[in-house]
Amino acid sequence: MAKIIVVGDGPGGLSCALFLAKNEMDVTVFGKDDTAMHYAELHNYLGIPKILGSDFQEIARKQVTDFGASLQDALVTEVNKTDDGFGVTLEDGSSHEAKYVVLAEGKGVKLNQSLGLTKEGRSVEVDRNGRTAVSGLYAVGRSTKMNRSQAIISAGEGAAAALDILSTEAGRDVLDYDTPPKE
Repeated sequence: MAKIIVVGDGPGGLSCALFLAKNEMDVTVFGKDDTAMHYAELHNYLGIPKILGSDFQEIARKQVTDFGASLQDALVTEVNKTDDGFGVTLEDGSSHEAKYVVLAEGKGVKLNQSLGLTKEGRSVEVDRNGRTAVSGLYAVGRSTKMNRSQAIISAGEGAAAALDILSTEAGRDVLDYDTPPKE
C-alpha cells in the first residue's frame, strides 16, 4: 500500500484524503485547520443548500478520519524529492516519507515555489488530474486557480488527484462510486 501525504486540510486536501482513505490507502493529512473556509458561507456547493464554512470543515474532517485517514495538526515547512518519493519536514523538525505528496496549501504557495512549480500569477501549473511536473507530486485547490477559487472546484480537484493516484497504484483506471444497499 502506498503512503500518501496531503499538505493542507481545506476542501481540496480533505476530498483527496477521503477518496484515498475510502480505498484503503495509507494517507496522512497535515494541516492546522486554518483555511479560508472559516470565513465562508457556502450557497453554491451542489447538494448543500447553505452551510457555514466552519461547519463544512467540521463535517469533512470527521468524514475523512472516519474512513481511516490520519489528520495531524501540524505545519509542513519543507518537501523534498527523494529516490523513493518524498521527504516532508514539519515545523517541529520531525520528518515523514511518502510515495506521493498532494499539495493543497491554498493561497500560500511556499512549498510549490520551493519545488519550482509556480508559474506567472502565482498559480501552480498542473494537468487535469492535479499532476505537477514532478512525478508523484500533485497540487490541488486554490493554488492552481488563484483568482478562481471555489470550495466545490477544490474538492473536485482533490478527488481527481486521488483517483489518479489510485489508478496509478492499481495499474488501471479506478472508479469510485457506491451503490445503495439492496432491499
